[in-house]
Amino acid sequence: MSTVKTRFAPSPTGRMHVGNLRTALYAYLIAKHENGSFMLRIEDTDQERFVEGALEIIYHTLEETGLLHDEGPDKDGGVGPYVQSERNALGIYKKYAEQLIAQGDAYYCFCDKERLESLRTNVAGKEIAMYDKHCLSLTKEEIEEKLKAGVPYVIRFNMPSEGTTTFRDDIYGEITVPNEELDDLILIKSDGYPTYNFANVVDDHLMGITHVVRGNEYLSSAPKYNRIYEAFGWEIPTYVHCPLITNEEHKKLSKRSGHSSYEDLIDQGFVTEAIVNYVALLGWSPEENREIYSLEELVKVFDYHHMSKSPAVFDIVKLKWMNGEYIKAMDFDQFYERALPFIQNTLSRKVNLKKVAEMVKTRIEVFPEIPELIDFVEDVLEYDTEMYRHKKMKTTPESSLSLLQEVLPVLEAQNDYSNDALYELLCGFAKEKGYKNGYVLWPVRTALSGKQMTPAGATEILELLGKEESIRRIQAAIVKLGA
Repeated sequence: MSTVKTRFAPSPTGRMHVGNLRTALYAYLIAKHENGSFMLRIEDTDQERFVEGALEIIYHTLEETGLLHDEGPDKDGGVGPYVQSERNALGIYKKYAEQLIAQGDAYYCFCDKERLESLRTNVAGKEIAMYDKHCLSLTKEEIEEKLKAGVPYVIRFNMPSEGTTTFRDDIYGEITVPNEELDDLILIKSDGYPTYNFANVVDDHLMGITHVVRGNEYLSSAPKYNRIYEAFGWEIPTYVHCPLITNEEHKKLSKRSGHSSYEDLIDQGFVTEAIVNYVALLGWSPEENREIYSLEELVKVFDYHHMSKSPAVFDIVKLKWMNGEYIKAMDFDQFYERALPFIQNTLSRKVNLKKVAEMVKTRIEVFPEIPELIDFVEDVLEYDTEMYRHKKMKTTPESSLSLLQEVLPVLEAQNDYSNDALYELLCGFAKEKGYKNGYVLWPVRTALSGKQMTPAGATEILELLGKEESIRRIQAAIVKLGA
């Protein structure tokens, strides 16, 4: 059995779509699971769609996610060049297209736009254009004449029009299509560039690719690829078509969804490891009942035969949960570095920022949730005194007012404003008065924050704000409750 070799062959057209990232990830995992090699090839034959800076995005994303290629444009493995426009400049695709013409498996087509438009027909409510093999009947002399006269042409593959073509995909099994549905696909376009379909077949063969991993939108093209492989007498690779990724409404995940690319997700405060982990589960299930995996663990357990045929739903809520798990497990210094900009943009008050970060680390799912959790540290916003009413703590706005009036002198007399000392103080006060701890702590926390939900308890907030600010806020709460 030859060594498994996969490739990721993106087009430089902008940010990396989640579907593309998954293709790269699965290709990487299939290769690495078998100790094989993973190659990067750049497919830039569609020059019109080329986006400046997109190449850098591809390299940057692969590096960040840990999907490091063994060979590619920047790592020669002996089968380069690895950029299709460079391969085209060497005449590689033209040479093979001409070989097919010589064999009678391909032909020059000189039909103009108008003639091709006239071939459009409506099949089951869908407009399709099937080429009618018009130029296949041209004589050698007619072809020579048109070539000499510089008439624009494409090179087409001569598909059989009768019988069927059967191909096998490792996920979807055997699929048979009637040959009359196979259009005479274009191999070389009028601009001299190969089509995506043709360049893929030639390159995958010449570069020794054993497993072709791609989205299932290419399933319908597979029989055409196989016809080309067979015309050359080349071995057909193993096909692994990945299921579609949809949004929560079961529509194809599009740029409009706001989280369709890797960069979108990073911008929204997700961490790379969580994105990679989540994307791995979009169409594949591990045998064991767990969901959190590092890339190294995925390499060990990834068996592509456990991929699904059904569309995978991109569930942002699930990704947020997973991201929260990664944040909880993150090394504190690393977390602090990521959280700091969000904290600094929210707070100008001089407080211990590391303490603020500690408070929120286990309370957030994505980094942009930090400001809303900590804005009370800066100042207490206007709030409704009904917030002091708590069934479980048995507090009301009235009981909270008298409690805060009782506890204020106790806090004013206290000099040690460390969390432990304050907790001991307030619990001691509650015991002495015959109160439950919550009956004391809830009104204090509400007075300090003006919020029902805070990332820390009353004594931690007292410690963070310090004596002077804490006393000021409790005094203000007394005035508000007494009004």
